[in-house]
Formats: sequence, structure tokens, C-alpha cells
Amino acid sequence: MQASKHRHLGRLTHGVVLSLLLLLGQRLDLRPQYWPVQPLPATMPPIEEALPLPGVPDFGSIEDIAAKKQAFFDFLQPYIDAENERLRRLRMQLVLIAARLENGVEPSLAEQFFLRELSDTYEVAGDDPMSHETLRMLLRRVDVIPSSLVLAQAANESGWGTSRFAQEGFNFFGQWCYTAGCGLVPQRRRASAYHEVKSFDSVEAAVAAYFRNLNTFPGYQRFRMIRQDLRLRSQPIDGITLSEGLHKYSERGDAYIKDLRSMIYHNDLLARDY
Repeated sequence: MQASKHRHLGRLTHGVVLSLLLLLGQRLDLRPQYWPVQPLPATMPPIEEALPLPGVPDFGSIEDIAAKKQAFFDFLQPYIDAENERLRRLRMQLVLIAARLENGVEPSLAEQFFLRELSDTYEVAGDDPMSHETLRMLLRRVDVIPSSLVLAQAANESGWGTSRFAQEGFNFFGQWCYTAGCGLVPQRRRASAYHEVKSFDSVEAAVAAYFRNLNTFPGYQRFRMIRQDLRLRSQPIDGITLSEGLHKYSERGDAYIKDLRSMIYHNDLLARDY
């Protein structure tokens, strides 16, 4: 009987998975995804093949403003796409594990290891990685960030890729660190301050760190709750709506959010979300 159940689950179609998620909604907050859930292929192509060569272009040398913006967006887009694709794959695995668990099928040893590793990476505390609460928290954190918001923040924080931190340390998002030598020292840093602007080994690492920051740091819980609410209502996950959860990203608060939204609208970045 158990073997038959496993075979049945293995043949679940896309539509059946979504129907099952609807039934689980009240217990695990799972609803149809804005990005459709599809079976994972046996062999996943490496994401890295789509990434450009290392190095940051000299955006400051591009005199035409429209051309500079286009070059900036086109440069970062593959890295954003790669990280969102990675998160979609992880999230899909989470959804399928949760669906099997709710149907009485215990996760395999490999799946249990996967859940423990993911809980550590996304800072989800708890002794039982297979509990409903852990799965809820993981599904709230292991999720995509729309390109419109990522690009707007990158442009805002790095001066369209011209800042010293972007050019020398691959840091497009103004991320700080607090260990001597962990990054570049801001020229206007207060005498009493000791933070540095973190340096990364690559653009890929910088983008991944930014995603992880928004998906784990307690100050961005509202950001994650807004995203979860959009999913529960089967609404598109867009940068304008999510920007409301980033008041703590900058001391400027509302003015910072206003600037991000203006950049998104003015540069038609919502078109990059889909």
C-alpha cells in the first residue's frame, strides 16, 4: 500500500499539485504559485552558464544617460535571473516535500538533510525541520525578489554602478560589514563608526548576499509578509508592492521608498518582473 502511494505521488501532474496545495492552505499557508509549480527535470542545467564574464563595466564612461541605464540593467539582469531561478527550484522542492508530508509520506533522508541545510542557511530556528511551523517559515523566506526592485535598489545604492564600492568590491547594494578588512572604508565615515562597505569576490556573490539579506534579516519581516500575502491572494509579486517593506533599508524611510518607486516607474522596470 505504501509503495503504491509513492508511485501515485510520483505521477502527480501540475494541476493535481496545485489542487493539493489549495487543500493545504489553511495548515501550511500554501496556495497556487504565481510562478507555476512544475516537476523538476532529472538533470538541472547549471545556472552559471548564463552569467556574463567577471568584472564591472566602466559605467561612468558612458555619456548617454539612456545607454548607461540600459547597460546597467542588462549587466545585472542575468545575475538576478540566476538567483531567482535558484530560489524557485528550492521553493518548488519545499512545496513538494510539504505536499508529500501532508499526504502521509515522510521525507527521505536526503530531503531531511535538505530541510536542515535550508533551515540553517535561512536562519529558521527549531529542533524539527519537518514541522509545519518550520515549513511555513521556510516558504516565507525561500522566495524570489522581483527584478524591478533589485535593479532599482542597485541603481540607487551604487549610483548606477559608478560607486567605488561597486567598481572595486562588487557591492551594488550598500551592504555593510563590521570586521576590520571585510570591505572598503567609506570616506565620510564618522570617527566613532567602525563599519565598512562589504567587498565581494564577484557580482554573483554580491547579488546572492543581497537576496539572503532581504530573505532572512529580522528588519525585513514586513517585506516577507507582504510577499507571502501576495502569494496567498494569487497576486503578482511586484517591486512596487514589496518596496513598502523596505523602510528599514535606509535611514531615509519613506523618502527612500518614494525614490525606489519613482525609479521603477520611470524606467519601466515592472516589465522585467515577468
